[in-house]
Amino acid sequence: MKKLKLFVVFLAFAQVGTSYAEDLLTIYQQALAADPTAKAAEIKVEIGSAQKGQALGQMLPQINAAGTWSANNQRVLGSPAAPPEAPAAIPTSTSNFHGTRYYLSLSQTLLDFGKFWNWRRAQETENQYMSENIEAQHTLMFNVVEKYFDVLDAEDQLNLLQAEKETTIRQLEQVKKQYAKQLVLITDLYEVEARLDKIKADEIEAETILVTARESLKELTNTSPVALYKLCDEIEYKELDGDLDDWIEVAKSESPTLAAQSSAIAAAGNDVAAQKSKFMPVVDLQLNYYSSNTGFQGVNLGRNIETQVAAINVNMPLFTGGTTTNQMYEAQHKLTISKYENETKIRALIKETRDAYLSSNASVRRISATRKALESAIKSRQAMESGFRYGVQTIFDVLNAQQGEFQARRDLAKAKYSYIKNKMRFLRAIGLISEDNIAEVNNWLQAAPKRAEKNPDKQVKGNAG
Repeated sequence: MKKLKLFVVFLAFAQVGTSYAEDLLTIYQQALAADPTAKAAEIKVEIGSAQKGQALGQMLPQINAAGTWSANNQRVLGSPAAPPEAPAAIPTSTSNFHGTRYYLSLSQTLLDFGKFWNWRRAQETENQYMSENIEAQHTLMFNVVEKYFDVLDAEDQLNLLQAEKETTIRQLEQVKKQYAKQLVLITDLYEVEARLDKIKADEIEAETILVTARESLKELTNTSPVALYKLCDEIEYKELDGDLDDWIEVAKSESPTLAAQSSAIAAAGNDVAAQKSKFMPVVDLQLNYYSSNTGFQGVNLGRNIETQVAAINVNMPLFTGGTTTNQMYEAQHKLTISKYENETKIRALIKETRDAYLSSNASVRRISATRKALESAIKSRQAMESGFRYGVQTIFDVLNAQQGEFQARRDLAKAKYSYIKNKMRFLRAIGLISEDNIAEVNNWLQAAPKRAEKNPDKQVKGNAG
């Protein structure tokens, strides 16, 4: 336990003398520079552009050139008109010569629906990758906010538990003195000791949660967070405006996830058309130029012979053993799967939008209710402490009131962070999250750290704000 505490302290205060506090925008910039998922999404856009260029290039003129230089040795044996009974042919002549051949070809597709639909498919694939890149950026923005405030939440929970522990320790010292004077029972002393042990156990768990939250944030930035800016007290928490059904329609039209899936469906449809076009003829124009001084088997022609050829080639597939048909069936099934995936994503988007909208508005009401609960808990704790001093209340009543107060403080802090995370989750769901939202939330932060006071009464104003 001591090692874990030391590690938490090291994470929180390491390099305090040489480092600076980090706000949300700083963490976001670090994540932009270090997050591999976002970088991979950017590279996929470049891949889509290259694939589109390849598909377009297949429809443009194809020009090829070839040249051959050869050293030839030729021997002519006898006369080709010699009778079979003649003696074996003997060399009649030998010659050495250099041969050259040049070839230039231009081919232009005139009719090939397969190439056209492959080009259309590449366009949709590029659009899909661009939408996925936007979705990756939106996800990164939300993850930065979520993990940032997870760390602040964990820090607050730990600080409040430590403050409660210090309060309980002072309570235990007071009870020990009263027990020595026989003013309280031994059971009262045991009750305080048990409560203190329970708080220490909760503190260990809170320390573990804080370490985990910091590691999650480091996973995005590849940098250990030093001292994060804290949430200001003077923040107006507002419910989201507008009708939920209207926001769902906005999500359907603006969501990059659905845009990417729509492009995937279009690409799959183009693939079906490309496979069907394999049953149709392919027509291309071919222009060839030949220049050579050697003929068949390197025969010396004695002069350069140039040949120009213009041709229109028609290729009509008749039978491929069922390969083309099954490729078409495969493409059709993939198109059907893409449509089912689109329906799944629409349903998930509606659920996410609805849940984020309701949770965000519920957080506003929860903040208001928890503030009132905290005020009541403080009054209850003060009354119990006063009653205990006069012997009207037991130590058990005091501990329960004290526990209720600190629990209300933790609930209030958690409700504030939940509001921010749910609001950003809602903006991400409807496809409207942006860096401006990051900047807005960043304005709600302050550099001065908020730490739990030893005297709980001094926290009333801060936590109720």
